[in-house]
Amino acid sequence: MGRDKSRRLSGSRDFRQRLVLATLTSTPITIKDIRTGEGGLRPHEMSLLHLIHKVSDQHVIDVNDTGTKVGYKPGVVVGGKDLEHLLLGLFARSPLSIRLKGITNDTKDPSVDTFRMVTLHMLKHFGVPLEGLELKIESRGAPPRGGGEVLLRVPNINSTLKAVNWIDEGMVKRIRGVAFSTNVSAQIVTRIFYAARGLFNKFIPDVHIFTDHRASSSGGCGLSAGYGVSVVAETTTGCLISADATVSYPNVDEMSEQSEKPELMSPEDLGEQVASMLLEEVAQGGVVDSTHQGLLFMLCALCPPDVSKVRVGQLTLRAIESLRNIKEFLDVKFIIKPDPNSNTVTLKCVGAGVKNLARKIS
Repeated sequence: MGRDKSRRLSGSRDFRQRLVLATLTSTPITIKDIRTGEGGLRPHEMSLLHLIHKVSDQHVIDVNDTGTKVGYKPGVVVGGKDLEHLLLGLFARSPLSIRLKGITNDTKDPSVDTFRMVTLHMLKHFGVPLEGLELKIESRGAPPRGGGEVLLRVPNINSTLKAVNWIDEGMVKRIRGVAFSTNVSAQIVTRIFYAARGLFNKFIPDVHIFTDHRASSSGGCGLSAGYGVSVVAETTTGCLISADATVSYPNVDEMSEQSEKPELMSPEDLGEQVASMLLEEVAQGGVVDSTHQGLLFMLCALCPPDVSKVRVGQLTLRAIESLRNIKEFLDVKFIIKPDPNSNTVTLKCVGAGVKNLARKIS
């Protein structure tokens, strides 16, 4: 699967995905023109390189003085414990126990609740055992200062993933979720809960949204104030469709006296907005929501050289970019067939057969 020549790329786009694919395929890469004139690599991108350095062996990472060029020759993912970064765990030599610190809930990425309730469970469709797969939220951290902390445990696969035929999303049978607040009034989570449930109950009776309020007096909260909600629709065929959003207060220390205090979305509006977002995701069809399309395609491409077939709603721009990166690194091409009757898209591919070569064979 490895390639001798360094693949030359440009720009900061899909930096994380490119590094992950390069690692899994043992493909040396050189990325240039990373935000030239704008400071180069961002702190979270340097953190990812630090992660790769800690979980890998026999690798080479070279960053120029301006942070605008990265050379990376992958090694072997060995795994480890008590790391403070995200993971490349499934294809590691040993199971990973990762401690992640920073922002747990924001508007840019899926929340830790969505990751725990949906993302981890996607893996079981590809033969990854749920035993040993765990995400524990020890402290929540909202933007801008974060301060959250989670413990993530991930088993590794013995050899390969399992190809899937996953095209039936079924019908929604229940809705679950978590409304959280940190460093604000405990009444906020209740207001979010009632607003979201009020909209859901027009369509389905089985709705339960847990509340998680954390204050500095009781611990488990981060450095900033905020609130949010993550909701999941579970279908009759075991599909999990998600939506989430977070409202965070600005850092008061960084605001000038002349600055106007920003108007934040009310808990009621937030609850109704996320409920509407979930209903829209369900209406689009497919076995995963729009946020998880790219991960779904990557898992299919990493499977053995058997046919995987999946169905999703309208392709997002990020998902389309993921398909390009998959073609670039894994040489896997998807056959894409739109279904005009349901407005969904069926994708089919033959996996690249990526194996966990790092795992010791007994």
